[in-house]
Amino acid sequence: MTAPDPTLTRAAATAIAGRLASPSQAFDADKARVRWPQSLAHGAAGIALLHIERARTGLGRWQVAHDWLSYASRGEISAGPDSSLFYGAPAVAFALHAAADRPGKYTRALSVLDHHISVMTRRRLDHAHARIDRADRPALAEFDLIRGLTGLGAYLLQRDPHSELTRDVLSYLVRLTEPLQAEGELVPGWWTDLDPSGHPSEDFPGGHGNLGMAHGISGPLALLSLTMKRGVVVDGHTGAIRRICAWLDGWRQDHVAGPRWPEWVTRDEFRNHQSTRPGPPRPSWCYGTPGLARAQQLAGQATGDLVRQRMAEQALIGCLSERDQLAAITDVTLCHGWSGLFRIVWRVAADAHTPGIAAHLPRLLGKIVEQGYGDLNADRLAESMLRPLAGDLGLLEGAAGVALALHTATAGAPPTSNWDACLLIT
Repeated sequence: MTAPDPTLTRAAATAIAGRLASPSQAFDADKARVRWPQSLAHGAAGIALLHIERARTGLGRWQVAHDWLSYASRGEISAGPDSSLFYGAPAVAFALHAAADRPGKYTRALSVLDHHISVMTRRRLDHAHARIDRADRPALAEFDLIRGLTGLGAYLLQRDPHSELTRDVLSYLVRLTEPLQAEGELVPGWWTDLDPSGHPSEDFPGGHGNLGMAHGISGPLALLSLTMKRGVVVDGHTGAIRRICAWLDGWRQDHVAGPRWPEWVTRDEFRNHQSTRPGPPRPSWCYGTPGLARAQQLAGQATGDLVRQRMAEQALIGCLSERDQLAAITDVTLCHGWSGLFRIVWRVAADAHTPGIAAHLPRLLGKIVEQGYGDLNADRLAESMLRPLAGDLGLLEGAAGVALALHTATAGAPPTSNWDACLLIT
């Protein structure tokens, strides 16, 4: 497949952004309640990122971005137990920080939010350390990127990377990698007694070890690696990276197309040292080879391990070349579709020692617009792309994420707002 016409691709991104130009038009009252204005994943905070990036590159209006930020900030912003990078105060603050293109912009709002985020993060760190002291196993929501301390660390990395609080989050992640006892045997410190959705389940007796970027140990690996690359290092930092990488090595499946990994490991699989997951995993950001490959590429860069970096890059090339893996992608979203794969390949290619990765980008961009490609009307192209998203307008699984992927694909430069930092791929 050849790359889509850049003019048409840019016009399609503009058409999608146009459909999301007004909160009052994009959300009716019922949808607003369902989609949570404070959500970076599904709501207004994530849609604001689209308009922020477009405004910063001169293709959109700042007033539209401000309207979405105001909508995301209406009412009482959550800083309670359910708040995270993707919901509540950290989500709104991430978007405001992305919009702060000059000193002093949104300073007062960010200062208030940062206070609440700091209090919330300290409370969660205290609970997490107390849990480790008791030698209990964690819930995924304690540490993961979507709901846990890794996500809060991702925000702090953008906002105040050299702060004491950032370092304290990293020190917690170091402790997280130390093994724990479970029924007389040692399991990784991130082993949970729950299923991948975070609930008790008879289908997961003894829990599981999650390898993914969104909910598993690859998220902490990416954060530990990105901070080390930026000179933010705590005691035990390198050892923690190596423990995670050793775990991933133990579950790597060397396939003819290249290395790949299961999404998770059950207790029986752990005891038998053998994964029984059928077929290749979906090659997505949240789970699957691309997210794990990017996390390990970053780990290789951070520790100077060129062998690991090249292995990770080769795993991504193998994934991009394996028909069975690519056939598992069924949508265009960032979380688990073509848009997310495109962004990961773009970021990996920019840092790669291995040649040829960037050559896959035109084909992946073509996949994003494949359903409507051939229609030279940008509005109809946008319509055909958005129809399968079933009304989700947000960043991770909806229209805003697709439009951001299209926009940055044609910009020819890294995003000026660094919006994809919430994915921990940069």
